[in-house]
Amino acid sequence: MLERSTVQAVLSAALETGGDFAELYAQDSDKQNMNMLDGKIEQISSARGHGAGVRVLLGTRSIYAHSNDTSAESLLRCAKAAAAALAGERAARGDIVFSVPPKSDHTPVKTVPSSVERSTKAALLRDAHRAAKAAAESITQVSLSILESDQRVLIANSEGLWAEDRRVRTRFYATSVAGDGTQFQTGSDSLGMSMGYEAFTSGIIDPAAIAEQSALRAAVLLNAPECPAGSFPVVIDGGFGGVIFHEACGHALESSSVSYGNSVFAGKLGQKIAASCVTAIDDGTMKSQWGTSNIDDEGHPTQKNLLIQNGVLVGYLIDKLGGRRMGLPSTGSGRRQDHTYAPTSRMNNTYIAPGTDDEEEMIRTMGEGLYAKSMGGGQVNPLTGDFTFGVAEGYWIKDGKILTPVRGAALVGKGSEVLLKIDRVGSKMWLGQGMCGAGSGSIPVALGQPRIRVSSMTVGGKGGAL
Repeated sequence: MLERSTVQAVLSAALETGGDFAELYAQDSDKQNMNMLDGKIEQISSARGHGAGVRVLLGTRSIYAHSNDTSAESLLRCAKAAAAALAGERAARGDIVFSVPPKSDHTPVKTVPSSVERSTKAALLRDAHRAAKAAAESITQVSLSILESDQRVLIANSEGLWAEDRRVRTRFYATSVAGDGTQFQTGSDSLGMSMGYEAFTSGIIDPAAIAEQSALRAAVLLNAPECPAGSFPVVIDGGFGGVIFHEACGHALESSSVSYGNSVFAGKLGQKIAASCVTAIDDGTMKSQWGTSNIDDEGHPTQKNLLIQNGVLVGYLIDKLGGRRMGLPSTGSGRRQDHTYAPTSRMNNTYIAPGTDDEEEMIRTMGEGLYAKSMGGGQVNPLTGDFTFGVAEGYWIKDGKILTPVRGAALVGKGSEVLLKIDRVGSKMWLGQGMCGAGSGSIPVALGQPRIRVSSMTVGGKGGAL
């Protein structure tokens, strides 16, 4: 992507005013999207992203400059601009000698999506549209998308690291609308993998099944009563149900929060922060998962990081700068959207590990409460962990049995308190996929859990007793 001699000159220039560490990140990416609305191709789009950034550290100070011009002259200007912000004196340094560390292949690709004819992809969308329309008579609109990205990155630094990676990702997204002439309800479903087009041909991503699920989700909510409000036991399914742990707890375990003391979990290593049945992991090495890569965006190998073990906090997610503040090594968690962002600590594939509890027993013994089969979006205060999340598909439980689907449900609470109230963790874990936005941009992440039960949560809704 860049000549080594150019990179050496850029890093040396970045250290001219006394920085103790310099890093260059270069990337070249292609994105392609195909969208279908009501059986017709509505949009085909492509985008190219290209550029590089130079970061200089001095202790816990960080300066970052970037450009979409990767000529030697432009990169040298970036390096000198970053160095000038330090306004110090350069120490004597030897030449930078690069070495390439061994790299695992957690994301093998057989068929690059851009090599597949658009007509083939359009046929997938048409089949998925038919499946959604056939799922329920009430479906009035179906929107479908195939999203593909192909990103090549180079990370080199003044410690001699030289690391390159290629990240190919494929995702299918479906949204269906059900209506009866007076009211409408929306259902969505998606699946993404760090794979090529073989994700479709192998059946790992099944567009027709995903589209059908989105339609059924919309249809079931169309005539459902409003959810009651109050404090109840809540069962939350796996997959995207892991969004509560990701948002309300996971971000509070990142060094970007912990190193400043802006986290409810700061200073609590070795302390019990969750129920004993809870073990939580962030794993950037899961084969072909949406949040997986071979190296992080600081060039370090991704890792399987144990965060909570049997309720005890045992680890944080740490990038280089956060590690300097905390006196701890990187955990392969430095991530960024592209060259316009400096890296910071972020999650990869984050989940509550499987337990041993019976999934049906959770509902059978909960009395009256909410079964959240699928979660929606929400809001969270990263400092306190207070959250509000909508429930995309929910069912009201009475006397240990499903009584009716409900709509308008929301879960309200505080992440640190919910962790302690989990009293059941099922044996089957699965992941959902999403895009996570934070200080270093929007990045692909997977999140999940087995089916879990929280003994008591605040349930928001507009309905009365059922």
